[in-house]
Amino acid sequence: EEIIIHLPKRIPLVALSATIANAEEFTAWVEARRGSAKLVKREERPVPLESMYLLKDRNRDQLLELLPTFQEGRENRPNPRLVQLLKKGKGGGRRFAMPRRLETVERLTREGLIPAIYFIFSRAGCEQAATVVGSAALGLTDQAERAEIRDIASEHAAGLSDGDLRALNFDAFVGNLEAGVGTHHAGMIPAFRETVEQLFSKGLLKVVFATETLALGINMPARSVVIERLSKFTGEKHELLQPGDYTQLTGRAGRRGIDRSGTAIVLHDYNVPFNRVASIAAAGSHPLRSSFRASYNMAVNLVGKYPRERAMELLSASFAQFEIGNQQMQLADLVADSESDLRSFREFAQCEQGDIWSFVSNMRPTESSSLSLRDFVNATSEGDVLTLDDKGERRWVILVRGRGISPRLLLLSSDGEVRKLTPEQLPLSVARVGSMTLPEPINPRDLDYQQTVAEELRTLKVAVQDLFRPNFAGMRSPLESCPSLSDHLEWVRRAFREERKLGKLRRKISASNDNLLLVFQSMLDLLEDWGFIVEWSLTERGRQLRFFHSDLDLLLVEAINRGMLHSLDAAELVSLISMFSYQSRPSDTTGGWPTAVVADRGIALIDLARKLKKAERQYGLRESLLPDPGFAETAYAWASGATLDEVFDTDPSGGDFVRNCRQLLDLLRQVRDGSSPMQVVAQQAIDSLDRGVVAMGGRA
Repeated sequence: EEIIIHLPKRIPLVALSATIANAEEFTAWVEARRGSAKLVKREERPVPLESMYLLKDRNRDQLLELLPTFQEGRENRPNPRLVQLLKKGKGGGRRFAMPRRLETVERLTREGLIPAIYFIFSRAGCEQAATVVGSAALGLTDQAERAEIRDIASEHAAGLSDGDLRALNFDAFVGNLEAGVGTHHAGMIPAFRETVEQLFSKGLLKVVFATETLALGINMPARSVVIERLSKFTGEKHELLQPGDYTQLTGRAGRRGIDRSGTAIVLHDYNVPFNRVASIAAAGSHPLRSSFRASYNMAVNLVGKYPRERAMELLSASFAQFEIGNQQMQLADLVADSESDLRSFREFAQCEQGDIWSFVSNMRPTESSSLSLRDFVNATSEGDVLTLDDKGERRWVILVRGRGISPRLLLLSSDGEVRKLTPEQLPLSVARVGSMTLPEPINPRDLDYQQTVAEELRTLKVAVQDLFRPNFAGMRSPLESCPSLSDHLEWVRRAFREERKLGKLRRKISASNDNLLLVFQSMLDLLEDWGFIVEWSLTERGRQLRFFHSDLDLLLVEAINRGMLHSLDAAELVSLISMFSYQSRPSDTTGGWPTAVVADRGIALIDLARKLKKAERQYGLRESLLPDPGFAETAYAWASGATLDEVFDTDPSGGDFVRNCRQLLDLLRQVRDGSSPMQVVAQQAIDSLDRGVVAMGGRA
């Protein structure tokens, strides 16, 4: 964004991207910044993609069925054959199952769909799958290929000692590779990932089990892509993939100049309805979002480089601010529409026989009438026949009535429509007009059953004496005699709903006003309070902050200036600085403090961070994370000369360890370059950390 903003307009730009959902919005921003801009879009893939669905049929000797996801000639319409087939498999027996990984690879091999990338959203799952398939002797590679694989793998691992290779299970890794099977995930050290990428690109690997990290920025096209599950664990819960995620993952399917088409295969999952699979597999893309965020480092750099007016202009020119402006305009249009609807609803609600608003003042749909409607629902049962308006032309039968304070209803109309309603969602004109005996066995969610009940409901004769309505107490008024009272009340109800909707929209507008300029000003206020700037000038501390790029940059500079990181040896400094770069994952085990000195300083750092968080709350800023000591003990051990097998606990893959060390090295270099008193010990810390497998991780 900064390049596009700053670049002289005489220099033309050509911007290339894969699928993005909001290309028009981005083009409009570029045009606003630089003048005329033209958008060129190409919708079709260079290599067409065929979406397939693979399932195991338990009723046919565990047969694997591979069928198109979509109807032929109708790209976005689910395959009706699959829809009907899966309907037959419903019930307690679960006729269809997810194919196992080995049998899936065997089927791919028979179908000529390898090389394949098989996505499993679990590192452990990828490793297990590679072990199972690699040991199955599928004959995916010949003797010459296995020899070449060994040579390439040995070349990439040349910088590792025998002890490192043992700690990383190198022999098992190479054994799978020789069988034509690899893994690719962030838990692997870079040398191993690079080995897999090279072998796959050369056609020596036939199947790679990968997490979604392979879908980003790596040129590894395959004949087919398999997605085991369309849901993944986010660290807190399982969420379904979005269509844009599916597009990203399947983008590897189809090798240009080699394959006439690519194949994307989703495995059957009982927990994900097929119609949902088809909707996800339909063409989709992610919107392009701005990563231009106000940070303390950005704030001091703007203060140090530009006059105040120019700095504010640059912030206003960002795509982030452009998005906020678009959102506010869209919200303003929605507010205008909502206000217009509300005026219409209030006008339609008026009654000639009196003030409808006074009439409902004691029975607003969210208050008194809600209680009456709940009492009404509690007095009903399955099989009761309702009308939802005074005319009673359309009848509904209660298929299911919930229990509890606010029981939900599952209603079926005489023409087959199904609705789920809470008492509060019922119209005030609702009435029970009769009842019917539901056919046995009761199966309210089965389509055939619903059709049978609807047919009986259409021919049912209703006795007028069965009429029963909600009791709205305290409503004695001339309006009760109005023949159109229920219509008036329904417009009142719609007006109240529109008022609530309008309130939400106005709150969204208020929240969207929390834009970059306001956040930036709040940051300036906090930075001045903490001694980093004075008005629009940097203090010595502020100039130092310009050297630090980290989520905890301000905290780190403050800690350095308070002497909290002084008088430490190299390993102790490594351990403490790791608190500023490391972020634990939910599955990580918590480490301890390696020494008493590190413990005392670490606890003090966390106390200082809590003071910063309190100040950020006062200024209405997003609160910074607390320093994380989860890597402190491991970092100390490695900087003290420990071997790989000494620092690993249960995960021998090493990728996380290397990545954490590389991030830590980057921050140590910032400390070395940004703090003269710490220059010597920071360099010693860098030297102690940047060795062995960690040094290899920075080769590229």
